[in-house]
Amino acid sequence: MYLKRKDISGGIAGTCTDLCFFPIDTLKTRLQAKGGFFVNGGWHGVYRGVGSAIVASAPGASLFFLTYEYTKTHLTPHVRALILNDDVAQGVTHMIGASLGEVAACMVRVPSEVIKQRAQTGHYKSSMEALKSILNNSSGEGVLRGLYRGYATTIVREIPFTMIQFPLYEFLKKKWARATERDVVTSKEAAVCGSFSGGVAAALTTPLDVIKTRLMLHKQRQTFFQTYRQIVQTEGYSALLKGIGPRTMWISAGGAIFLGVYETAKKSLTGVLDKPKLD
Repeated sequence: MYLKRKDISGGIAGTCTDLCFFPIDTLKTRLQAKGGFFVNGGWHGVYRGVGSAIVASAPGASLFFLTYEYTKTHLTPHVRALILNDDVAQGVTHMIGASLGEVAACMVRVPSEVIKQRAQTGHYKSSMEALKSILNNSSGEGVLRGLYRGYATTIVREIPFTMIQFPLYEFLKKKWARATERDVVTSKEAAVCGSFSGGVAAALTTPLDVIKTRLMLHKQRQTFFQTYRQIVQTEGYSALLKGIGPRTMWISAGGAIFLGVYETAKKSLTGVLDKPKLD
């Protein structure tokens, strides 16, 4: 029952975040796409593709937190038995749990990303039209391969991202609670921690995000290294940082809402309120 409540909390948090910051995500995608911002839609239709994001947001976030919390609960005693330093053991557990959570979430997230980004950049007028094109096997690569194009690259992006974000997030919460002589931080304080950790992780993993975006939008299937070489040879290394501003901004702001809402929903569903300062 406890994990089920975490599952619901994650779903609520994911949906709120995606709806609030979808336009910024669209601008980031258009900046990263081949041809640049204005060729791929500019300022128009910033909510194009939102349908696929809404459908996948709750189950994707739920899968992440369900896996993350389950792993933390069951792996922590084993890691502590191997690593005597408690802070290091917790950091390792958070990295493993978050990585496994991303692998699970990407089963839902990647098809949604493929559909969403093709709508965002004007390849199709809507998420439904993009989905129909994949289901009709227009590219000739097969429906499953079409839906999961860029899956491995997304994992390559998400694991470093989450291995930075969540250990940093948990570390900041723990330090803040200790500094204020409490057992846990409030939901608002958790939101601040989530904002900072998300922004740092977003900035550092932007090159991987650019490659992932190009892979998903390319007309023919190609590999990670083919895409990387193509970007560097035709546009230079600076192209790997395209969209770093919007990406950092929306994930930083989104991290505040995502983790703030998650903590609030979790406390509400489990009946755990923000604790007052200890005497």
